[in-house]
Amino acid sequence: MTVEPSLRPGTTIGRILAEFGPAHLQAVCGPLDLTRRVESILIQDPEDELEARENALVLGIGLRTGAAMQTIIDGLAAHGSTGLVVRGPFEATPAVRTQAEKAGVDVLSLSPGASWGHLAAMLRTLMTPRDVDGSRGETFGGIIAGDLFAVANSVAALLKASVTIEDRHSRLLAFSSVREGADASRVQTILGRQVPAQYTRYLEEAGVFQAIYRASGSVTVAPLPEEAGAPPEEGGRVAIAVRAGDEILGTIWVASERLSVEQEQILLESSRLAAMHLVWQRTDADVERRRSAEIVASVLRGPSGSEEAARRLGLRDESSVVLALTLSVPGSGHLTYADIATERRKLADAFATHLSFAHPRAASGLIEDVTYGIVPVAAADSGSIAVRLAEDFLDRVHSPLQALIGIGRVTSGLGDLPRSRSQADRALKVLESSTLDRRVARFDDVYAEALLLELPADATELPSGPIARLAAYDREHQSSLVDTLRAWLDAFGDIAQAAAATFVHGNTFRYRLRRVTEVGGIDLDDPRERFSAMLQMQIIALAGGQAPSEHVHNLTGNQG
Repeated sequence: MTVEPSLRPGTTIGRILAEFGPAHLQAVCGPLDLTRRVESILIQDPEDELEARENALVLGIGLRTGAAMQTIIDGLAAHGSTGLVVRGPFEATPAVRTQAEKAGVDVLSLSPGASWGHLAAMLRTLMTPRDVDGSRGETFGGIIAGDLFAVANSVAALLKASVTIEDRHSRLLAFSSVREGADASRVQTILGRQVPAQYTRYLEEAGVFQAIYRASGSVTVAPLPEEAGAPPEEGGRVAIAVRAGDEILGTIWVASERLSVEQEQILLESSRLAAMHLVWQRTDADVERRRSAEIVASVLRGPSGSEEAARRLGLRDESSVVLALTLSVPGSGHLTYADIATERRKLADAFATHLSFAHPRAASGLIEDVTYGIVPVAAADSGSIAVRLAEDFLDRVHSPLQALIGIGRVTSGLGDLPRSRSQADRALKVLESSTLDRRVARFDDVYAEALLLELPADATELPSGPIARLAAYDREHQSSLVDTLRAWLDAFGDIAQAAAATFVHGNTFRYRLRRVTEVGGIDLDDPRERFSAMLQMQIIALAGGQAPSEHVHNLTGNQG
């Protein structure tokens, strides 16, 4: 899958090596022509068919053996690709060195401590924009719009110190190639593309971020103490907020103990320049996000225009599965609508990256409040791969809101994608309505619940018969007969199990069960009455998103 927006001319091998530095990305072998263009970033798994293109830099995830590498190098050469990145430490064999030089393919090694996802994101930042006709495009301060690496380098050159640009969540957006003042924490930040958690936690507790956001200029930050996990040689910083009006977009950090008055003014002006680039970059990303979503939506709607849309996404007529991701908004507390929208976009971008590393032909798009992912899988797969993908993503992502993922059935080809999307939506609806403690659901696993949610509204409005009588009695006498019946049904009539579930003695539970039959007038020996009671409580629980007894009480309490 390509990790590139349209209208980006790319960068060069030389600039990539200069920006990342030998501690993060090293040249291993090949012609190493530093002027070679890189116009797209591709992700390649050795188990998948090679999808290369001219001037592409290919990330060889899981590529370890010399034989596999030689095969891919041949394929890259045939397509005119620029280079290949492999996981370090890596020492090329004489055969690989000879082949890379002959094929004209540069081989680079990624530091063992760095993440593939972070590398792809940082390389994407280097893919600076241009106009459709290939001209230089819009610039701010003489720097091509959105090129934060160039901003960081210009600030570093003026201040003669190492510089990083970070977002509001301390995620690294760009860093300078100037190494003056670089220390261990800067190296960790660049490797992880995130300020180490222990540093961020200390800065938050010490009120450093609040001071930076309140200040109209720069703030001097003392060296972190050893109790914050910082090494003894850790130096101080000067930081400044990057603002667009009243909105804090991020921060610029300079590895310096102090700045002169003139340097402080330079940093202030640089923060304004960085704000222009960040706003442009966000606008550009929103345009690309909408364009991608429109193409994904066309594929999932089918059939008119879906074939052309699938071709643009790189999808083939093969077995695939649709995943639907959304955020559970109720109970979001202090978060505003804008906060929630931002969180949706952040998760959508992270989901796209996650799926792209799972399969090079995966595609995704944010459509209204749901991010849909399309992932090719083996025809014999029952959806287990999608479940693992979803659970792994939710384990890795951090969000103030709960993320949920519904999964449709595996399709036989492109024509079945709309049906898989509908099934993923229905599974998602069950997750949003259910009281079960689960974040991921396959449609096949919640098929019955999905059917219940689709019953006519008048079938789910109010309880009737025995359930209504039990609920009324519970409300009047502060008892728990509805919960007693539910526990007994859930335990298939096992008194000991039901008593344990309700935390009462077996004899107490038997007494309550007798009261259930007396008050509710229900014959627990009649399978039809048992089924009716179980079905009614489950429908009400799904419709209200509450525990059965709680929702029954709420509904019957409104009857007058």
